[in-house]
Amino acid sequence: MTGLGEAAPAGAMAIWRRLLPVWAALLALLGATLALAYAPLGRFSLVVALGIAVAKALLVVLLFMQLRKPDPLLRLTAFASLLFVAFMLILTFADVLTRAAPTQAGTVLPRSGPDLPAMGRRAF
Repeated sequence: MTGLGEAAPAGAMAIWRRLLPVWAALLALLGATLALAYAPLGRFSLVVALGIAVAKALLVVLLFMQLRKPDPLLRLTAFASLLFVAFMLILTFADVLTRAAPTQAGTVLPRSGPDLPAMGRRAF
């Protein structure tokens, strides 16, 4: 017999014992993200932030969504959703990369320098 609930813990204490460490790890990664926001890492802050985000996503997907040993239909659904997100990211990057450079004639750029108007006035 196959199903999603076969390997599920029997009681509430078993569920807490399995999910509480994952929740604590997610909170620790949240604290690391918060500390990273104030750490001067320079160009490596994006890499570290994305690494923390991937670790959090893996914890959620593998343990909370129970995709370690999923049903084949659930595995297909997860793959289709990842394929959709990848497709949307590809379309977004394609749009951004094919836009005109902001230095072409006719492009409106904000003014910079000491001749900026006082507060409340438009800077364009």
